[in-house]
Amino acid sequence: MRVDSIRLINFRNYVDQDISFHEGTNLFFGDNAQGKTNVLEGVFLCGTTKSHRGARDRDMIRFGQEEAHIRMQITKKDIPYRIDMHLKKNKAKGIAINGVPIRKAGELIGLGNFVFFSPEDLNIIKNGPSERRRFVDMELCQLSPVYLHELAVYNRALMQRNKLLKDLSFRPDYMETLDVWDEQLCESGKKIISMRREFIGQLNEIISGIHGKLSGGREILTVGYEENVNEDSIADEMRKSRERDVRLKITHTGPHRDDLAFRTEKVDIRKFGSQGQQRTTALSVKLSEIELVKRVTGDVPVLLLDDVLSELDQSRQHFLLESIENIQTLITCTGVDEYRKNHFRIDRLLHVNDGKVWEDSNG
Repeated sequence: MRVDSIRLINFRNYVDQDISFHEGTNLFFGDNAQGKTNVLEGVFLCGTTKSHRGARDRDMIRFGQEEAHIRMQITKKDIPYRIDMHLKKNKAKGIAINGVPIRKAGELIGLGNFVFFSPEDLNIIKNGPSERRRFVDMELCQLSPVYLHELAVYNRALMQRNKLLKDLSFRPDYMETLDVWDEQLCESGKKIISMRREFIGQLNEIISGIHGKLSGGREILTVGYEENVNEDSIADEMRKSRERDVRLKITHTGPHRDDLAFRTEKVDIRKFGSQGQQRTTALSVKLSEIELVKRVTGDVPVLLLDDVLSELDQSRQHFLLESIENIQTLITCTGVDEYRKNHFRIDRLLHVNDGKVWEDSNG
């Protein structure tokens, strides 16, 4: 697939901007805080319904406006599609495909796939478990409408159960309703755990080869799924932890407490890896994500690189740029020197300044 164009109306710092993309490499350059990342966010949001930053709809609407509109044209298997997305301050977003409104975000899943790589992703290894769960969730939600649905159901039930645990202090008669939320959490939780385990298995089939090349053959990397609870025991463990949950007013059992482990020769990279090892591992994870999308969907994802090159040393820069030569890529940076120094082909050079984008003829 490829992204052909996007139009941003009242989105972030854009008033009304049309941008056309080359099927190869599109490099957005300019000073910081001019709107480069906002373009990538708009593409990712329109393709997945989610902001890579985890931003709320209302926070992406330009200051002083009530609504924002994104229109994106993509082509998949030679068939053109138009995705329209309306963001509203006090209502759920509206989405249409080729002019036909969709009722659920899951109907958009599978139309396109996007891999987002930002400097924050380089810290996915050393940061807390929530960052690693978010990585798994964002990718699985793109690959599986079932996972997207089950995760939404699980998160709603978890929010309601935690609210109920807080309310029990002054409404102890609500205690019996805990069973309702426990049943829903268990039902969706089992499916989430199973799909996460399968995803980690697929990731492991790919990542060892990529990491081996990145580390010069010095390290063998494996990804471990550290589940808080498994499918068979989730119901029993929830019952066992109920007393503690009521006392501390929060749910302690379930996949919302899962984590990932990254190990080389039994060394936990999260805890004992050097900064170089952690960054190499993070880069391996993102490049493996690209390959996994190809395997699962049979299609090539669009890669969104947000000022990542400046955070990598020269050898990792070179490896990354070599790895993405045949992928449509949207890249942001403050300058183009690093790309030219690496003899990286730039198909379209776009200058961004104060919410305005124009093509630079020096590309």
